[in-house]
Amino acid sequence: MPRSVTLLIAIACGLSVANVYYAQPLLDVIAEEFAIAPSSVGIVITVTQVCYAVGLFLLVPLGDILNKRLLIPGQMLLSVLALTAISFAPNVSVFFSGLAIVGLLAVVTQTLVAYAATLAAPSERGRTVGIVTGGVVIGILLARTAAGVLTDAAGWRAVYLLSAVCILSIALTLLRIMPQEERKASLNYFQLLRSVLGMYKEERILRIRSLLCMFIFAAFSILWTSLVLPLSQPPLSLSHSAIGAFGLAGVAGALGATRAGRLADRGYGQITTGIALVLLLFSWLPISYTERSLAALVIGILLLDLAVQAVHVTNQSMILNVRPEARSRLTAAYMIFYSIGSSAGSIAATSMYVFAGWKGVCWLGAGVSALALLFWAGTRRKC
Repeated sequence: MPRSVTLLIAIACGLSVANVYYAQPLLDVIAEEFAIAPSSVGIVITVTQVCYAVGLFLLVPLGDILNKRLLIPGQMLLSVLALTAISFAPNVSVFFSGLAIVGLLAVVTQTLVAYAATLAAPSERGRTVGIVTGGVVIGILLARTAAGVLTDAAGWRAVYLLSAVCILSIALTLLRIMPQEERKASLNYFQLLRSVLGMYKEERILRIRSLLCMFIFAAFSILWTSLVLPLSQPPLSLSHSAIGAFGLAGVAGALGATRAGRLADRGYGQITTGIALVLLLFSWLPISYTERSLAALVIGILLLDLAVQAVHVTNQSMILNVRPEARSRLTAAYMIFYSIGSSAGSIAATSMYVFAGWKGVCWLGAGVSALALLFWAGTRRKC
């Protein structure tokens, strides 16, 4: 697969998944506009994550039986309509309805990951997955930066309107360059969904790596959902642009982990996972000094995002080699646990901040990270 096509798919993934995360640095202004209580504002993120999980189960497996050339751009064009509705939402009901649809359709990102893995040569699959998944994580992180800058310049609604324009452009580009595909699996829709559930029973590596995914993205979401709260309040009182800029540190960490796919190709997946999980646990130490040192926060973000991305790329590289004919279903089964972890982390983080402040959030993140490390240590010989 030409590198230019790999990069285009990575950009499409980043733009699509960013829609789920634009709200994270904007929770305070969204809560104020729609009169949402501070202790409950995490529901803004949870709504999209829950719908993302539903979309993973209902929509991503379709990539194994439908022509992706129509499926992928079609979902993106529907997202454009939902994003436009959010940008003009007159009340909280329309706002949450739009978020739900955006979350449901943002799973096109995972269809694209499976598509890229199918196009790649076996010896290049880990590298390709690393680049495309890097686009996903960078999209998640830059979403915060873009959302912060645009909100300060033109209000939070401009964030979703600009996203609609970008998604429309990339959807039309993909429609033009993607090759036609033949149907690969002779299953009806309900058989397809049953087979997703069956894979948990049949594939041990899927079960283990899915649970690791849940832990690491719970930790990831604990940080990024709650970070806006201490940064926007005294004594720091940073602007949305400044808060969003911390996503750039996360991008640097994510880029550093894109080589994890190559290590998985060479058989070093377990070693990479163990080292990354140790870094994930350690990252909460500098993060805990956020209210006293923004430099410490940057170091912690670099470590955390490097660790999460390294484990995530390794997980997908190992899983997608199991059953080539079912890559969309394997991706769906794996990413359902990503959504469970992310949504649980979001609501737990904001609740913990109200209850115990930033120190409580850091202890929560460190506890989840420690569980991930212990789980890996107990299962590393089984896959």
